[in-house]
Amino acid sequence: MNSDVIRLLPDSVANQIAAGEVIQRPASVIKELVENAVDAGATSIQIILKDAGRTLIQVVDNGCGMSPTDARMAFERHATSKIAAATDLYSLHTMGFRGEALPSVAAVAQIDLRTMRHGDSIGTRLLISESKFESQEPASCVPGTNLMVKNIFFHMPARRKFLKKDSIELSHILREFERLALVNTNIDFTLIHNDVTLHQFRAGTLKQRIGALFGKNLESQVAAVGTETSLVKISGFVGLPRFAKKRGAQQFLFVNGRNMRHPFFHKAVMKCYEQLIAPDAQPSYFINFEVDPATIDVNIHPQKHEIKFEHEQAIWQILEAAVRETLGKSQAAGALDFDLEDAPEIPVFDPAAEAGMPAESFDDTYNPFAGAPSSGHSSEGISWRPSSSNRPSQDWEKLYENFNNKRESAYNSAPAASTFFDNDPIEGASAAANAPTCLQWQNSYIITGSHSGLMVIMQRRAHIRILFERYTASLAEGSIASQALLFDELIELAPSQSALLPELMPQLERLGFKLSAVDSTRWNISAVPAPLSGGNPGEALLSILAEAESQPGAGDAIIRPLANAMARSGAVKSVQALSSEEMETLVADLFRCSEPSFTPDGLPVLTIINNDELAARFDPAQ
Repeated sequence: MNSDVIRLLPDSVANQIAAGEVIQRPASVIKELVENAVDAGATSIQIILKDAGRTLIQVVDNGCGMSPTDARMAFERHATSKIAAATDLYSLHTMGFRGEALPSVAAVAQIDLRTMRHGDSIGTRLLISESKFESQEPASCVPGTNLMVKNIFFHMPARRKFLKKDSIELSHILREFERLALVNTNIDFTLIHNDVTLHQFRAGTLKQRIGALFGKNLESQVAAVGTETSLVKISGFVGLPRFAKKRGAQQFLFVNGRNMRHPFFHKAVMKCYEQLIAPDAQPSYFINFEVDPATIDVNIHPQKHEIKFEHEQAIWQILEAAVRETLGKSQAAGALDFDLEDAPEIPVFDPAAEAGMPAESFDDTYNPFAGAPSSGHSSEGISWRPSSSNRPSQDWEKLYENFNNKRESAYNSAPAASTFFDNDPIEGASAAANAPTCLQWQNSYIITGSHSGLMVIMQRRAHIRILFERYTASLAEGSIASQALLFDELIELAPSQSALLPELMPQLERLGFKLSAVDSTRWNISAVPAPLSGGNPGEALLSILAEAESQPGAGDAIIRPLANAMARSGAVKSVQALSSEEMETLVADLFRCSEPSFTPDGLPVLTIINNDELAARFDPAQ
C-alpha cells in the first residue's frame, strides 16, 4: 500500500487555481491583456467586447508582436520576458512580471491569438481551449498582437453563474478602462461594446484625458499639483474644494505608471481638505508618483493593486505639502476671480496720444447752502444751519434716570427665590410628576430617562432612522408617489455609472424617478419620489448607483439608498426647537424601530450615561 499522499498538481489544475486569484471577472482579463500590450510598446490599443465580455474580449495592439516560439511559450506558467532573476523584482519597469496572466486566462476561456513582429512577412495563429493547445499555424496578419478571449468560464458553470448582469459587468469594465486610460495617456484607446463605440481617445495630456473620460466640467474643476524631491516626483491634479461631492468623486493614485490603492496616501490628501469641505464630502484627485523602482514592492497583491513604499512617511509629508500649496494658491486665485463679462473695456495707454480737455457743464444758479434742504434752490445766499430742535438730546441724566427706574421695577417684579421651592413634600412630588419626560439641550439633543441611566438622543439621527424604516416599508410595496420638478435637474455621471443606469431604470421609474438621457453620460431628472422633492435628487441618484455597484446582487440595492436619501431630506434639522409632544413622539417612534441605536449609515443615534457613572460623579469621597 502506497502511503504517499502529496502529489504534484497538473499544470491545468495549477492554472485554474492561479486564475481564481488573477481572473475574477471580464474586467480582470482586460486589465491583464491591456497591460501586456503596454509592455509591448503599443501606441494604439483597441478593446472589442460582446455581451460585456461574457462572449468575447478582443484586444488589438500595434506593439512589438511575438515570434511563433514566443507565442507558444507565453501561455506556459511563469514564462515571461519581463524578468530573468529575483533581483529584477526590485527594478521593475513593466506592468507584468509573474508570467501568470495568459496561462490563467487560457485556463478559463478559449484563446485565439494572431501576432506578428514588425519586419516579419508572416505571422502566427494559435488556438487554445481549456489550457490545451489545439493548433498553431502561420497566418497573415498586421504587425502587433490580436488576442481574442471567447466564452469566459465556459467549462466552469459555477464561476460563470456568479457573473452579474451585463450592465453590471460592463460597469466594472468601464471602471477598469478608466484606470488604464488615465495612467497611459500617451496611448490611443478605443473601447467598443456590441458594435457601439463607447470611448475613443487620442494620446494627450492627463488633463485632456480627465476631460475626455469624465466631462469637460471636471477638467475645469481641478488644479495642478506638482513637486520633485530626491525621493519622489509628484504630479497630477486635485479637485478644488468648492466642487467636492458627497458621491461620485473620482480618486486615483498612480505610481510609476501603475494604478494603486493606498489608504495612507489617501488620508494624507484628505487631511489637506480639513476645514475646506463638508465632513461627508469627497474631493476628486488624480495623483502620480514617480519613485525609484528599488524603493517599492509591487509583488504583494494578486492584482498588484497594493504597493509598499520604503519611504512611506517621508512621501506622506511631501504629498501633504504639495497638495496644501496647490489648494492655498487655488483659494487665493479664487478670491480674486472677478467676473469680467460686463466689465467696461479699459483702453491701452498710448503715450503719444493727446488728452483732450473735458467739457465743462454746470448750473450757475444752484446754491447748495441756500435755505433749508426742503425749500428748494434760492439765490439769496443765506446759509442754512440745523435748528436746535433737530439736534440730539444731550440730557444724559434724564436718560439714565429712565434706565434706573426700569431696572428697579424689574427687580421688584421678580419672584422671590423661595417660590421655586415648596416646603410641602406632597405638592413638590406632584410638581415633579407633571414635569416633562423629555428635555431638549441646545435644540439638538433629547434627554430622557431609562432604566439604566440618563439617555441622550441626537434628534436628527433618530428621525432619519424612523423615516428610513418607514420609507423602506413603503418602497417595498411600491407605494411612493412621484413629484414632477419645476425645472429639470441635469446630472453628469461617470461612464461606469451611466452604463449601469439603464438596467436600473424600470425600478427607478416604479419608485417615482423620471429620467431621460441627454448624451452618453448626462441625464435629465424631471420627477422624483415625493418625499425627496425638497432634497437633492442628484445626490440621491448617485447614492443609489454607488450602492448598486457595491452590492450588485442585493435585492434592496435601490430601496435602501433611496429610503436613506428621502429620510435625510425629510428629517428634522440638526438644530431645531421641538415641543414636548414632538420629542415624546420622536422617542416613542424611535424605539419601535428594528435598530434604534444606529442610523442606516451606522452612525450612533443615542448614548447612555449609566447610573453608576452618575453616582460616581456625586460621590462624597471625591
